[in-house]
Amino acid sequence: MEGFLNSKKKVMFTFTLIITLGFLATSFFSYSVSKNLLQKQITHNDLPLTSDNIYSEIQRDLLQPIFISSLMANDTFLRDWVLSGESDSVQISRYLKEIKEKYNTFNSFFVSEKTKKYYHSEGILKQVNEQEPRDVWYFRVRQMKDTYETNVDVDLANNDTLSIFINYKVFDYHNNFIGVVGVGLAINHVKELIQDYQESYHRRIYLVNPQGNITVKSPVSHFPEKSIFEIPNSEVVLKQILTNKELSNRHHYQLNRSTVYLHSRYIPEFDWYLFVEETEGEAIAAVKNTFLFNIGISLTIAILVLFLTNWLVSGYQKRLELMATIDKLTGIHNRQAFEMLFQQHLKEQNRQYLPFTLLSIDIDHFKLVNDTHGHPVGDSVLQEVTEKISRIIRKEDIFCRWGGEEFLLLLKKCTLEQGCRVADSICQTVRDHQFCQDKSNIDVTVSIGVTEHEQGEEDKQLFERVDKALYLAKGRGRDRYESAALS
Repeated sequence: MEGFLNSKKKVMFTFTLIITLGFLATSFFSYSVSKNLLQKQITHNDLPLTSDNIYSEIQRDLLQPIFISSLMANDTFLRDWVLSGESDSVQISRYLKEIKEKYNTFNSFFVSEKTKKYYHSEGILKQVNEQEPRDVWYFRVRQMKDTYETNVDVDLANNDTLSIFINYKVFDYHNNFIGVVGVGLAINHVKELIQDYQESYHRRIYLVNPQGNITVKSPVSHFPEKSIFEIPNSEVVLKQILTNKELSNRHHYQLNRSTVYLHSRYIPEFDWYLFVEETEGEAIAAVKNTFLFNIGISLTIAILVLFLTNWLVSGYQKRLELMATIDKLTGIHNRQAFEMLFQQHLKEQNRQYLPFTLLSIDIDHFKLVNDTHGHPVGDSVLQEVTEKISRIIRKEDIFCRWGGEEFLLLLKKCTLEQGCRVADSICQTVRDHQFCQDKSNIDVTVSIGVTEHEQGEEDKQLFERVDKALYLAKGRGRDRYESAALS
C-alpha cells in the first residue's frame, strides 16, 4: 500500500506539472489576443455558453418541481382518492408527506374543488374561500387555460415563507376539473442556487419577470435595484428584451464608464427571463486565460491526464482489489470478500426473494495434520480440499476461506434439502480423496453445518444457527453434516 501511495504521488506530481505548463503556455497566447477579439468572444461565445449551462442547471434544479407536480396531477391514487369522496384525510396527508420527503421539496399540497379543503403533509390546513385574498391563487388557477402555473407567494403551511409554487390542475378520468396539486420550493433555496451559479461562472445572474421586476437574485448580491429599469442607461435595451421572447438575446450598454455585456434567455416554463451579465473589466481579468486556443490546449491536457490516470490508477486498483479479496493460499474469496458479497446478495434478495443455504465447513483434526506432518503439508491439504469442493459447487455459488481450516459456502437458489445433498457430496468426496505425503496417505475428513436462510432473518441469527449445526456435526463424530432450521 505504501508503494502504491508513493507511485500515486509521483503520478500526481507529473500530472500537476503537465497541467501547470499547459496553463502557462495558454496564458502566453491569451495575452496576445486583442481587446476586439475579446469582446467578440464574450458576446458570441462565453456569455451564451454560460447562459446555456445555467439554463440546463435551472432545468435540473428548478424544473424538477414542475415534473413532480405533473406526476402528482396524473397519479391514479390521488384521483381515485378524490373521486371516492375524500373520506380519509390521513391517506392524502401521508401521500403528500412522502412526496415532500422523497423529492426534498419545501411543501406539497392538494386543494379539492369539491370540498375546497387545502391538504398538505401535516393534515388539512384550511378551506379556501373566494373572498379571502390569500386564496385568490386557487380560483385564478381554476379559470386559467394552461394546466399549470409558476407562482411566487408566501407559504401558509410554513410560517409565510416566500416560496415558488407549482400549481398544477388535476382532472378526473373524464377530464373534469377536481382540484389543484403541486409543490413549493423555498425562495431562499432558489437564491442560493443563483449564488452557486455566480460563484461557479463569476458573472452576475438574476431572474426577471415580464414586468421587469427582479424576482430572484443572489442573497449576497450587490444589486440595490428591485427592477431592471432602475439600472442606469439600460432602459432601451431592456425594453427590447422584455418585448421579444426569442430564445436568446445579446446586448450591451454603458454603466459607470464601462461596457456591460448582457445575454438574456426566456424561460417559458416560469415565464421569466434569465439575465447573465459581465462587465468589460471583469471580462478581461476572467476570460483572457480561457480563450478558444487556451481551452483547446486545456482540453487536450485534461484528456491526457484523464487517460493516464485511468490507465495507471485502474491497474493499481485492480491489483489491490485482488489482494484484498482473494485468499492467497487457496485462491478463493477471503472473509472480507465474502462479507461484501453476502451483503450484496441480501440486497438482491430484497428485490426478489429466493431461498439460499449456508454451509460452514471445517476440516477435522487439522491441527493434528500440522503437528504431525508440518505446516507445508497442512497448506497442501487446504489447497486440495478447496479444489475438491470447487469442483462440486456452481460458478454462481460463493465460496470462501473463513479462517484457518474453516470455509463458508453460500449456495444460491438452494433449499435446505438441496444444501444437505451438496454437503453429503462434499463429505464423501473429501473422505474418498487420497491425500498423499511421502508415499503415505493422510486421512482427511470434514464436518459441515447446513442451514437455510429465512426471509427477513438477520445475519446474526443465520450465522449463529449454522455454527450450531457445525458443532453438532463435530459432536456426533465428525466426518458428517448436520442441519439446523429456524426455530
